[in-house]
Amino acid sequence: MQTNQLFLIFCSVLLLLGLAAFFVGRSKATRVRAAGTAMYAQPDQYAWFAVVATAGPAILVSALGAFVMLLLGTEIPTFSLLLVSLVVAVVGFALGMTMIRSNFHARRAIERVIRWVLAGAATISILTTLGILISIVGEALNFFQMHSFWDFITGTTWAPGNSFLMAAGRGDGASGGAEFGSIPLFAGTFMITAIAMAVAVPVGLLSAIYMGEYAPDRIRSIAKPMLEVLAGIPTVVYGFFAAITVAPFIVQVTDAIGLDASFNNALAPGIVMGIMIIPFISSLSDDVINAVPDSMRQGSLALGMTKGETIRDVVVPAALPGIISASLLGMSRALGETMIVVMAAGMRPNLTVNPLEEMTTVTVRIVAAMTGDLEFESAETLSAFALGLVLFVVTLSLNLVSVIMIRRFREKYRVNNL
Repeated sequence: MQTNQLFLIFCSVLLLLGLAAFFVGRSKATRVRAAGTAMYAQPDQYAWFAVVATAGPAILVSALGAFVMLLLGTEIPTFSLLLVSLVVAVVGFALGMTMIRSNFHARRAIERVIRWVLAGAATISILTTLGILISIVGEALNFFQMHSFWDFITGTTWAPGNSFLMAAGRGDGASGGAEFGSIPLFAGTFMITAIAMAVAVPVGLLSAIYMGEYAPDRIRSIAKPMLEVLAGIPTVVYGFFAAITVAPFIVQVTDAIGLDASFNNALAPGIVMGIMIIPFISSLSDDVINAVPDSMRQGSLALGMTKGETIRDVVVPAALPGIISASLLGMSRALGETMIVVMAAGMRPNLTVNPLEEMTTVTVRIVAAMTGDLEFESAETLSAFALGLVLFVVTLSLNLVSVIMIRRFREKYRVNNL
């Protein structure tokens, strides 16, 4: 019998056991209560405890078995693992029925289970981040054994050159004129991200202020959903728009004023990327602005401040931590964007401060390295992990800086309001 069929049978049997535990547990709790015995919880709460006692241990056993197989590389027969899980479910069903009595706090037990589940979810997210970091670091170290870390972070030329010779067995990782200087890639990444943020932050914040403070409910109910539609457009569509419409328009405008611009330039994807992340900043900033208590607005107006002064000196400062978080989310979205850059800015690493020239980003080079025909152990392929590691450190640093800024601003805001 195939694994999918076994898993389907396991889920069906576990579902039936859970349903049986719910109805049998509720029936037993109802009978005990009908006999005149005071109970610490409602019958439904005892029923849900019976479900948790039945399904919870079984799911935990099967998950631990899968984790052991993944971590240690051992092979556990699927039939045996699922059978043991069902046996555990039956035992849990029996124990759950015995716990349904008048002196048992079923509600507290369920709350403890929920607390552990939430803690487990938080732990999984943390462990996932650590797992991603460990996997990147391992392969990045292999790359840095072939090429100098200092040359990687300070080099101004990204030219893998003949690094494929190593994959073909005709050279080592450092031969063939290969250069892996990452500064042009990060310069392009920051250039395009800065252009995107220069477009998205003013437009997004001003639109959020309008919808939160000035727009009537009728206009707000229409404008906000239409603005959020931009977040659902596929990035490849934005790439087409940048390459076919925005880039040629930029070339025409620059030609008219006597400047030279490439059809693959950094300005076009930056502008389009800014349009793409406007909904993230606008929607989140609007929610934060609406969360500012009306008493603060009314107190400001009562002191003689105008509506504009109230927004500038009261509402926006109170909502600034959330606005910074929304801007950081948009920046992270821009740093990780690939398709728009590929279609509108090209793939040539170019260290320049001119946004009208062709540039590329870190994520584009990562995709190019991981989708090529080279072997996994080649220097060019492993360079993707080095780039990913540095990009991870950069984004982590931005997050830490933003957290420090938000914390300091909150402390200053509280002191000023005392």
